[in-house]
Amino acid sequence: MTQVPLVDAVAFILFFSIWFGYARFSRKRAKNHHCLSSILCTLRVEWMNAVVYKEQHIADAALIGNVERTVTFFASSTIFVLAGVLTVTASNDAFVRVLHELPFTVEQSHSLVLLKLGGLSMIMVYAFFKFTWAVRKFGFVSILLGMAPSVSKATVGEEEKARFAVNTAKIIDQAGHEYNYGLRAYYFALGYLCWFVSPWLLIVAAVIVTGILYRREYHSRVLRALLATRNYVPGPKAPGDL
Repeated sequence: MTQVPLVDAVAFILFFSIWFGYARFSRKRAKNHHCLSSILCTLRVEWMNAVVYKEQHIADAALIGNVERTVTFFASSTIFVLAGVLTVTASNDAFVRVLHELPFTVEQSHSLVLLKLGGLSMIMVYAFFKFTWAVRKFGFVSILLGMAPSVSKATVGEEEKARFAVNTAKIIDQAGHEYNYGLRAYYFALGYLCWFVSPWLLIVAAVIVTGILYRREYHSRVLRALLATRNYVPGPKAPGDL
């Protein structure tokens, strides 16, 4: 069995603890604080409330299709990235020689490098599943938009229209979350690459990535602009606002 140095094991555990800890933190914080996820959820409900009173839904279907194509692009790209990682795994000896020639790179065995490449592969597999599930959910929304004209009729009650709008917006919101999880996996995968240089650098990268995600989610200029569209009054401007 491969002997994993203690510092590498600790760095590995901390890295994924920070990643999934932040995911859990942001999910809970979004319930009582303004953030990109919460405001987008509100805007999606308003969008679907407007849909049920339209006679034509071509523009709405085009918007969903555009987002779906974007997610599909990332899903396809993930397959190529995974193929690249597997290719590097097949030529592990050459990859290790390159690592040893880099400055500030710690000494590491071939088997440890293989384990690190395996971890990177798992991150890409995780991202692929998230992206493809988001694509399927956006497909479900397309079907719901296809039945929207029957919901838009004057003979349909307000309660049924409201129920359609809320549940359709909920599916869009869930698809958006899956897309966000996939993108977050890409961010942390970039940080994970630092592990090939040093386990200490892996921990630093995890903290930096988390800080970037937090600032964009809770203290970005785009959030303030979105809040302004809802007439929310944001808090004092955060230092270093993006």
